[in-house]
Amino acid sequence: MEDKLVIIRGAGDLATGVAQSLYEAGFRLLLLEVEKPSAIRRQVALCEAVYDGTAAVENLTCCRCRSLAEVRKAWEGEAIPLLVDPEGASIAALKPWAVVDAILAKKNLGTNRRMARHTVALGPGFTAGVDVDAVIETKRGHQLGRIIWQGTAIANTGIPGLIAGYGKERVIHSQQAGFVYGLVHIGDKVKKGQPMAVLTEEPIPFGMAVTECMGTPILASLTGFVRGLIRDGYQVPQGFKIADIDPRDDERENCFTISDKARSLGGAVLTALLWMGKGEFS
Repeated sequence: MEDKLVIIRGAGDLATGVAQSLYEAGFRLLLLEVEKPSAIRRQVALCEAVYDGTAAVENLTCCRCRSLAEVRKAWEGEAIPLLVDPEGASIAALKPWAVVDAILAKKNLGTNRRMARHTVALGPGFTAGVDVDAVIETKRGHQLGRIIWQGTAIANTGIPGLIAGYGKERVIHSQQAGFVYGLVHIGDKVKKGQPMAVLTEEPIPFGMAVTECMGTPILASLTGFVRGLIRDGYQVPQGFKIADIDPRDDERENCFTISDKARSLGGAVLTALLWMGKGEFS
């Protein structure tokens, strides 16, 4: 598989699940991201390498590269390279065997079948057989992970899938525009109504301790573990997703591992690529 380059557009938590499946199958990988990723499940998202230079999730290590020369050097080691390349300019230069759109933007941001021999996209916004070769269903439920060869995924409902009976309650959105600063950390237990972050009108100076009185408190929507929380200082518009709470009392470790949904999507992408590439592997 090492001579088969797969470029994954996106490196959030779901894209990281895809990356793990393809990495373990032996494919050569390159991740593409935006300059300021907004992942809230930061402990399991390789896009954190954009900020920190490197990121580690389970058995994966990712490093940010600033040139194709650095990408090639990363391939010589065990790390998965990541480029800040939201437009996908490196795709034309590297001519990958496959491109996977795992941005999860609910719309197509430019991925097309001309980009590679094989193309796959996750979620709504794409038509299989037109925009890409295959679309993967991302909606939780009976159809999750289904490979669609003709047509589209289920339209975005705006309602998160249920976990322990909770759907929209477990995801927190910003009530106004501003800069987000956490008062808790991913993996912490919070009670419903507890201040877990603040929204400020201006950035807080680096190194200054953050307190509840510095801005508008963001309250926990239910009792549970903080599964996701956007990076400190991230500037958000009103209504932006900023946190996720897991209501299950005995599953704190899930805050630090790739989710069942991400693994399902990763397996589906791998299956789709193997199906399309049958006969091409020596």
